[in-house]
Amino acid sequence: MTRRVLVVGGGVAGLATARALRSAGVDDVVVVERRGARPGPGLGLNLPGNAVRALGALGVAEDVLAAGVPVTRREYRTDRGRLLFAVDEASFWSGVAPSVCVRPGRLLEVLGAGLPVRRGVGVARVDDDASGATVQLDDGTREAADLVVGADGVRSVVREAVAPTAARASVMTATSWRFVVPDPGVACWTAWTGAGRALLLVPVGAGEVYGYASSSRGGDVGDDVGWLAAAFARFPEPARLAVESACAPGATTYRATVAEVRAPAWHREHVVVLGDAAHATGPVWAQGAAGALEDALVLAELLAADDDWGRACAAWERRRRPRIAHVQATTDRMSRLAALPDLLARPLARVAGPRSFRAAYGPLRAAP
Repeated sequence: MTRRVLVVGGGVAGLATARALRSAGVDDVVVVERRGARPGPGLGLNLPGNAVRALGALGVAEDVLAAGVPVTRREYRTDRGRLLFAVDEASFWSGVAPSVCVRPGRLLEVLGAGLPVRRGVGVARVDDDASGATVQLDDGTREAADLVVGADGVRSVVREAVAPTAARASVMTATSWRFVVPDPGVACWTAWTGAGRALLLVPVGAGEVYGYASSSRGGDVGDDVGWLAAAFARFPEPARLAVESACAPGATTYRATVAEVRAPAWHREHVVVLGDAAHATGPVWAQGAAGALEDALVLAELLAADDDWGRACAAWERRRRPRIAHVQATTDRMSRLAALPDLLARPLARVAGPRSFRAAYGPLRAAP
């Protein structure tokens, strides 16, 4: 019997789900995406080893690795440039998969190759009954499916049919600035913190770095780039030069909210939500895309193994909950450490920083 899956959302979570389902033998899979145009290159996406392992299971890791820059070392520095601690990331993920930073548009291009995506159509509502789910699209049409997968992000419409849950600001910061600028001389993944501010720069392409700037104490980052320029004016040269480039006339710099979702349920009968729609978490450990990729693989595995898809979705949620809870808990702990006054945080960081890295990523070395 052929069964139909409608995936709502054409981002990483949605495309990974469609690809995983097709690989598992579920052929009737359609993706609907509210954005009409294909995405551009985007900014930057840090993919730790467990994310790249998931991409390998989807058959696309080599293409993604070729499109990005390997992340082999992390450095955590003060706002005066002093090294607090460093991590040999290549060694840590040895035996799992290499980490990489890549333009998200390239990742979406690779994941979506050959998949049917209906663009320019959003979802107004989802209805679920004993016979299946029906999706009301915002162009007035209706689509029936045996399973609807909500991969529509933090502000998910599909989540309303499962467990209505409002997004909330992340513990570390409510908003952030993001940009890609010419490389000011950054050798590796490098974060600078101090005075309640944090700046991350990661090489993302030939002569380019991806930048992420935010508060580290739960605050906002202003409405214009003036905040960015003032906040990092006294940071060390690589950081300051990158910010100056981001604030220059004509630069492409984005202000974005940093939201979290803690939904009490991830499935109901013929509807399931995954990725950020189910469990968006602050980007402390770069597990947004990784969690979505793993969600997709595990869901496809269980749907292929059980004719009772309601039972399979329940098993999927039970299997995924502990891993996601771990990521959320370690994110909260690191966020609280970052919020401490510098006089307390810096001595602690030398010992607690490496321990936090190992505590966060250690369990993720195992397959999901």
